[in-house]
Amino acid sequence: MQYTDSLSVLQELNSLHCKSHPLVFSVLDLYEKLISQGFSLVFCWVPSHVGIVGNEQADSNAHSATHFSHESMPVGGLEKYIKSCLQMKCQIHSDQEINNKLHSIKPVIENWSEDVNRKRGTILTRLRIGHTRFTHRHLLLGEPAPTCPHCSCTMSVKHILIECKHFNIHRLRFFNTSSPTLTTMIGRHPHIYFFEFLKITGFYPHI
Repeated sequence: MQYTDSLSVLQELNSLHCKSHPLVFSVLDLYEKLISQGFSLVFCWVPSHVGIVGNEQADSNAHSATHFSHESMPVGGLEKYIKSCLQMKCQIHSDQEINNKLHSIKPVIENWSEDVNRKRGTILTRLRIGHTRFTHRHLLLGEPAPTCPHCSCTMSVKHILIECKHFNIHRLRFFNTSSPTLTTMIGRHPHIYFFEFLKITGFYPHI
């Protein structure tokens, strides 16, 4: 709870516009960061008390501080604030999609730099969102979903990479475990032998 006796400041924060003082955007930017980190912040106006020694002078100083000069907001500052708001909204939406395939691998929305060529970057993207030509082309062709010849279950990226026991011997070879996680394989830093694993399973050219 943040208490203040400056109603003018709260009104300025509540009536944000393009000519608001840069400090207002700075306050809101800090507010958005705290909210995104799980904090709950509430502003509360407490009317000032007249007659208290020194209080009237403090009120006067606080009131004069709210008379911001309506200078143009720097484009960079406004762009930063808008991006921050959009990212926070996207993160909230992503957190609600608990069954989203990408969210299980990339729970926090942020830029991932890929130290791979364009083709491999495309492959990683398709695998992370769980949509490949092999597992989803039946939707376009109106055909039944492909099934695993070894497990008799519907084929999916998750099944091919970490579930199908037929590929356990290859997982042991490349990852030193028969049950690696999707994050280990195709997370922010894909496993160095991941693409070799894809090729030996025969899945690589069908992604």
